[in-house]
Amino acid sequence: MTAQYQIVGTTAVEISASVESGVRTGALLPGTPLPPVRVLADGLGVSAGTVAKAYQALRQRGVVETAGRNGTRVRPRPPVATGRSGLRLPPPTGALDLATGGPDMRLVPSYGPQLAALAEAPGVPVTYENAGVLPELAEIASARLAADGVDPTALTVTSGALDGIERLLAAHLRSGDRVAIEDPSWANLIDLVATLGLEPVPVAVDDEGPTPAATHAALATGARAFVVTTRAQNPTGAAVSARRATALRAVLTAYPQVLVIEDDHAAELSAVPLASLAGATRSWAFLRSVSKPYGPDLRVAVLAGDEATVARVAGRMRVGAGWVSTLLQSLVVALWRDERVGAAVAAARDSYERRRTGLREALSGHGVASTGRTGINVWVPVGDETRAVTALRDEGYAVAPGSIFRVNSGPGIRITVSPLGDDDIGPLAAAVARAVGGTASRSFSA
Repeated sequence: MTAQYQIVGTTAVEISASVESGVRTGALLPGTPLPPVRVLADGLGVSAGTVAKAYQALRQRGVVETAGRNGTRVRPRPPVATGRSGLRLPPPTGALDLATGGPDMRLVPSYGPQLAALAEAPGVPVTYENAGVLPELAEIASARLAADGVDPTALTVTSGALDGIERLLAAHLRSGDRVAIEDPSWANLIDLVATLGLEPVPVAVDDEGPTPAATHAALATGARAFVVTTRAQNPTGAAVSARRATALRAVLTAYPQVLVIEDDHAAELSAVPLASLAGATRSWAFLRSVSKPYGPDLRVAVLAGDEATVARVAGRMRVGAGWVSTLLQSLVVALWRDERVGAAVAAARDSYERRRTGLREALSGHGVASTGRTGINVWVPVGDETRAVTALRDEGYAVAPGSIFRVNSGPGIRITVSPLGDDDIGPLAAAVARAVGGTASRSFSA
């Protein structure tokens, strides 16, 4: 690919801009290797230091990554808007797309009645002076968080979980700082960490969440933040148990300066109780998004934490985006108050539970190991991701390769159960068993 695209420039800024242009136009696709530093330097007639500086700038922006002996390459999901994503091949015509990681839109509540009621209700015009967190939303969210053992004294609202995580990391960390993340981990989080110029420190996970030993090892490297998924971990479906939370709190007592960020994106869709780490360190934040239970377009997440941490996020938002639309907040309040919506979300939770459990049992019947205690995803450790993904595509199933979720952990595939019908589970499990072909590993941690 680099043979078809000529990188140009005589300064580090020009060279990095040329590479970014190639990524933006699709001439340099994700995974494309860049020329070795000295080779490109000789070709451009500049010093190796100039090219190295350009590559460093691209790494700090998350556009490229260092691949060990394989040199430097374009990241799988670079933070550059392009006309062609290059992230994965579209599923074949007629194939069942199990790679998206999104909820079953057939189970997402309809907003029609709530929107109609909001349109007719008299309201106070929102101005720059009175905008912010709606008192009604804060009241309901506080009650829900308190019922789960999370202190809601300090609370704000962000535009979804990832927006909250980004604001928290930006407010507490600087480029080059280390942040402990689960491995495997949410692909968007891995990309965000790279984009912010932070160094990810992988933490192995099992069915009960991050392991205490791996957590201690990561924090001992000097990591300044630790991001944990409390339930429905993406991609493994892990959930922090009460026993694991106690063990992790014991580890965290030795690192009181670490910012602990908890992502409870599944919220009402999780069938297991919350075991939170809130308050285990001086700086902490707990995020609960509404996107999975109520629909991806509801970009609202409640953020609770210690007073200083919440104040930093709210302050940064005030001088930037300002606030999360009170129209969206009002819609969330209406959905929370509607008992019929609550019943629909509970039914969705039970449906995901049935499909995920059914798939895992069917896989086990074929001798295929998998994980997934909660949520909408099942993780299957494999010996060869490319072989497994390709074989399943040939049989009419699109699944996500584990490479976009991993730092150091072993290979695997992620299967989203949202599109599955009951009749799909048996044939899919048999197809996975054939695709794995005896290459499955018994662990998803390095």
